[in-house]
Amino acid sequence: MRNLSLYVITVLVWGSTWIAIKYQLGSVDPMVSVIYRFGLAAALLIFFCKIRGLNLKFSMREHFFMAVLGLFLFSLNYWLVYLAEVHLTSGLVAVMFSSIVFFNIANGAIFLGSPVERKMIIGALVGVIGILFIFMPEITSFQIADKGVLGIVLGFSSVLLASFGNITSLRNTKNNIPVIQANAFGMGYGTLVLILAALFLDKDFSFSFSVPYVGSLVFLSVFGSIIAFGSYLTLVGSIGADKASYALMVVPVVALIISTFAEGYIWNFSGVVGLVLVVGGNFLALKKKPELSA
Repeated sequence: MRNLSLYVITVLVWGSTWIAIKYQLGSVDPMVSVIYRFGLAAALLIFFCKIRGLNLKFSMREHFFMAVLGLFLFSLNYWLVYLAEVHLTSGLVAVMFSSIVFFNIANGAIFLGSPVERKMIIGALVGVIGILFIFMPEITSFQIADKGVLGIVLGFSSVLLASFGNITSLRNTKNNIPVIQANAFGMGYGTLVLILAALFLDKDFSFSFSVPYVGSLVFLSVFGSIIAFGSYLTLVGSIGADKASYALMVVPVVALIISTFAEGYIWNFSGVVGLVLVVGGNFLALKKKPELSA
């Protein structure tokens, strides 16, 4: 029941962040907005650890792996996603990101010796096919061009880095680094990396005090970063990066369901078929084997 709750929280919160991110785009540079998001989340998590009396003393080796987590999961991969969406539609990027299931299965086996189950491969294939059905209009309208190819390279590079982040988180959990503290320091280190990149690229550190921008920033920091990442990475430590990543296939589906009510998104036949396949793929991958009675 605990794992199911973590799964549902991850899917519902990240599914709703797509709407919130819309209010982050505009007057403030996207990279700078990501800096504000993870910087605020890191500060809030450190404060939470302080008032709860949680351990914040770690070895240099542990800090190194928390920095690796931040580098892969809380900075570079987000930057590459934004860059990919300059050249591709968000739907195509969502389709590409669903492939993290395969990356996590492969990287888990390579770096951690995690077993590869047939049902996980089948479930992943069914789920990704479902994502393809949902975003079929965007896929069929896509035309290969130099910038399109660049977007694809950036998108898959982001997925690969995110997968490395998932594997690093699992490694940290197995080495008794608590998820909350790992996320607090990881987001802090990731923010520092992005700040250096923003300074190098001469980004303008502007800020919007409008209610939509500030409200969405707080939502993304507290719910989209602290709660969702905390739930997801706890799930990674509990059931493995391969199985936990199936939640990421459901996230764009939830986002579209929310968009149906918030933005008037209209479902078509291929979208409904895709929804069924995504749910079916998750069921195939995550269902437990029946107990054998004596």
